[in-house]
Amino acid sequence: MADDLGPGNPGAAGSEVASVVDLARAGDPEAFRAIFQRYGKPVLAFLYHLVEDREKAEELAQETFFRAFRGLDRMQQDVRFSTWLFGIARNVAREAIRKKRRNLREVGLDDITLMTIRDERAGPDENFITDELQRAIRRSFGHLSEDQRVVFVLKLFNKMRYEEIAIITGSSIGKLKTDLHRARQLMRQNLQPYLAGRVPGM
Repeated sequence: MADDLGPGNPGAAGSEVASVVDLARAGDPEAFRAIFQRYGKPVLAFLYHLVEDREKAEELAQETFFRAFRGLDRMQQDVRFSTWLFGIARNVAREAIRKKRRNLREVGLDDITLMTIRDERAGPDENFITDELQRAIRRSFGHLSEDQRVVFVLKLFNKMRYEEIAIITGSSIGKLKTDLHRARQLMRQNLQPYLAGRVPGM
């Protein structure tokens, strides 16, 4: 089984992860723990950028690993573990988003303000950015489509190849490139007022 310790890192690391996954399949609790320690934070960050709620992202991350560990025996041998795991995470997030939308449709007009409530708690790596800019980034990210968010996070944050993202999303590489280009344009356009004067050349 081909895989890696991080997207894009081939070679001996792939054999190491393959061995850990094989041990996890056999029920080794230490192998389960090693997998969670390696992929826990990247999966949580990915989910956070999709659902924009830290507490919900943590809940979905737990569900992702539960499904992954339960389904290890069904994972195809020629699939990279990281690609397979992020595919599960995306499905879990999509289910949660659909459920949230159904719940919102059931909210009465008197409760319309509930639709504007957003989680303002800090997410992964947010301590490095000013609060004002971070809020602007979250708002701008919220304007992206789901497809644009997924490719933006997996390509730029997780450094995955287009081929891997295509497996996770089921989209063509051409569509992924288009979605990423549009996402970058929208993010740059929406953040321009906040970056002007702070970053040389902007």
